[in-house]
Amino acid sequence: MQQVGRVISKYGLDQHGIRNIHAAYWNLPAPALYEHAIRREEGHIAHLGPLVVRTGHHTGRTPNDRFIVREPSSEGRIWWGKVNQPFDEGRFLSMYRHLLAYLQGGEVFVQDCYVGADPAYCRRVRVI
Repeated sequence: MQQVGRVISKYGLDQHGIRNIHAAYWNLPAPALYEHAIRREEGHIAHLGPLVVRTGHHTGRTPNDRFIVREPSSEGRIWWGKVNQPFDEGRFLSMYRHLLAYLQGGEVFVQDCYVGADPAYCRRVRVI
């Protein structure tokens, strides 16, 4: 696998079950992400520099479409209801296997980020 960019964590993609991919692009700065989008014909640069992409008919996620696997370690820490809906573990695993199959031989972009401004409460988040 080709790895491009700066990997800042020892927690690799294999820890997520992602293997046999062609390339992983880690924590690329905005100009490099622009280059990839343009080269892959996934968008274009508009007047004064913003990247413009077409997302198709479905452009976002509705607030009521958040599903979380209900399991013992987090069950008591989630505010279950209309916003945080329980999701069956078997269905999740099926979707996860389909995702891993889709990624085989492909490319992924990885961003290691933080959420939360207060250092006492900030959490690391990885977007793949």
